Amino acid sequence: MANDFFTAHKATLDRALEAIATREYWTPFPEMPSPRVYGEEAASQGQAAFEAFRNTNYPLQLDGATKTVGQERSPYGFDLNIRYPFVEANQLIEQSSLALDSWREAGPEAWVGVCLEALSRLNKRSFEIANAVQHTSGQAFMMAFQAGGPHAQDRGLEAVTYAWQEMSRTPALANWVKPQGKHDPIDMQKQFTVVPRGIGLVIGCSTFPTWNSYPGLFASLATGNTVIVKPHPGAILPLAITVSVLREVLSEAGFNPNVVLLAAHEADDQVAQQLSLHPAVKIIDYTGSSATGNYLEQHARQALVYTEKAGVNQIIIDSAPDIKAVARNLAFSFALYSGQMCTAPQNIYVPRTGIQTDAGHLSFDEVCAALGHAVERLCSDPARAVEITGALQNDLTAQRVAEAKALGLEVIVDSQPLAHPVYEQARTATPLLLKTDASNPHIMQEWFGPIIFVVATDSTEHSIELAGSTVIEHGALTLSAYTTNKDTATAIRKMAERSGVSLSLNLTGAVFINQTAAYSDFHGTGANPAANAALSDAAYVANRFRVVQTRWHTEQTL
Repeated sequence: MANDFFTAHKATLDRALEAIATREYWTPFPEMPSPRVYGEEAASQGQAAFEAFRNTNYPLQLDGATKTVGQERSPYGFDLNIRYPFVEANQLIEQSSLALDSWREAGPEAWVGVCLEALSRLNKRSFEIANAVQHTSGQAFMMAFQAGGPHAQDRGLEAVTYAWQEMSRTPALANWVKPQGKHDPIDMQKQFTVVPRGIGLVIGCSTFPTWNSYPGLFASLATGNTVIVKPHPGAILPLAITVSVLREVLSEAGFNPNVVLLAAHEADDQVAQQLSLHPAVKIIDYTGSSATGNYLEQHARQALVYTEKAGVNQIIIDSAPDIKAVARNLAFSFALYSGQMCTAPQNIYVPRTGIQTDAGHLSFDEVCAALGHAVERLCSDPARAVEITGALQNDLTAQRVAEAKALGLEVIVDSQPLAHPVYEQARTATPLLLKTDASNPHIMQEWFGPIIFVVATDSTEHSIELAGSTVIEHGALTLSAYTTNKDTATAIRKMAERSGVSLSLNLTGAVFINQTAAYSDFHGTGANPAANAALSDAAYVANRFRVVQTRWHTEQTL
């Protein structure tokens, strides 16, 4: 059955291989929630499925469950009241180890086939997942549908594609003949078997529970490893649905469903630490704070650890051919999901002497005013704005906004709550824009949330130097720049390459610094402290498996 899944989805896999080779636009998972694509009843059925989960025990059977856990609360102001089965860490390890025995023997086609079928089924449940993501992460519905559904599925398929490409590089069987001059040649058969590392652990985050988890989950699964999925206690449901789909596919294919397990837990439990330090866990994928990421890198020595941590994302403004278009683009980037994205910009560097634009020379204060006006205009209609900002996932982000206000810096635009037309108790916030100087030490840390510093620098050269040193010391996932000067653009690009951060130049249209496209853009580089891997590339998958060979003389019969 698993090989049937592989055959059924082989055309999709082949097309994905083409896409990662050409880096062109392609997706098998449409990003628009159109009834013409997903069906006339898909939206209502997805909503109904989400509502049916509330105030119940989630329908997932796990061996050895001792109790139920779950305290999820929607950032839009209500409790989900969903309870999930809890299994002790050692039990999860034991079950995953047992499942690994048969899963290992299945081989790459079966591993990849299961993954491809699961992704196809997840795509059909995108509306259900969108509701789950919206009411755990606080994303607005459109973002929850796109990022939580098709875009996450794209990133999962991308990882599977790289896995297949890397596993296929070595033939399963080879005939090796070495000439011996006057003597008979040495004739040998060599068999090469792809073998998994062991148990993979995926540690999910609260803001992008599927998008950030699918690459590691599917990369490990497609390379023959079993996987324990540990969701953030505040965002369990999206990954519980994912695990349920995978276990369904595994069972249909004749495998032990414990190849994939869910490690739901209460917020104060130490499940993540217990699992991540266990000798049987050989791969860890983590997204979250630098403190936890650094801990895993330093202490989980038995495992390959892939981390995406905090960073300081920056924008250099040297000059602008269309200042209004620049301001509109940046305002959207500031407001999108209230800055709760690992790619969201924080520090905006502008020479204190001002910049040249299509409107003539603008002073530093005039640039600040242009950015502020764009934010105010974007957020002027609360009913429209909340579909961009979404809601704050947790109270800590709201507290961080208050802390930024208390720094005593000049406020360009104050952060305000937005009245949500549907959810009166939604925790919302517009962007906070603060004016400061490059000497301010506070800009050298990540302020996760809708907090932006417009920073006066001595010159564009100073901006470039500051941005490069910040990436090297503190890390960053994105860097953006605006300039009309070719030499300046080259200097910024060279700085980005040296410091190891992806660069976007002169974005003024419908592409924003926050966004990356699967099969084309690399999310992160693995070349600065914000992340030690890129989603996805060959390096992200190739070390999740090894190749073990057996050789014998051809004339021997085995």
